[in-house]
Amino acid sequence: MFKKFSASTDIASQTPVKTSVQRSIRANVLSQWKTEPETLEAIWPKKEGLMHVKCREHISIYTIHGEPLIFQHFDGPFYPTLRLLHKYPYILPMVKVDRGAIRFLLAGAHMMCPGLTSAGGYLPPADAALPANTPVAIHAEGKEHAVGVGITKLGTEEMRTVNKGVGVEIATYLGDDLWAVQTL
Repeated sequence: MFKKFSASTDIASQTPVKTSVQRSIRANVLSQWKTEPETLEAIWPKKEGLMHVKCREHISIYTIHGEPLIFQHFDGPFYPTLRLLHKYPYILPMVKVDRGAIRFLLAGAHMMCPGLTSAGGYLPPADAALPANTPVAIHAEGKEHAVGVGITKLGTEEMRTVNKGVGVEIATYLGDDLWAVQTL
């Protein structure tokens, strides 16, 4: 999504978000992420105004004081930026890829099921299984912080049984152009 993104050419407009729309975004974020209202308040205080940055290809980035916090593609789920995920690593469920998949992930490729189900990979246990279309933090074997954010294309139990095809579609990853942008 952000493989070739430039703040100077890809931003169409920046507008303040109405308070009623901010409440709607806050409610959606709380329902989509596994976070408490207090954590969201620390990330995005209610008194702070949110800016909506409209970008090419129907991407919306929401910023506070110019710092990108949340982004959305079309009317899909809200994703945290990778910088926000490094500050609050527990706001999204985690999956982990093995060492062999790291170079593909850092090149922007979607994560295949074998990279998630192998010895170095990790999927949540059956009692905490994730359904399809769940935003997840992607960690890499041997690394402390998340290296990507994506959305599951299959449920985690289905990934284990099928073990073929795309398991997680990448939205942003370490080193892409959104990572390079500190402020908008």
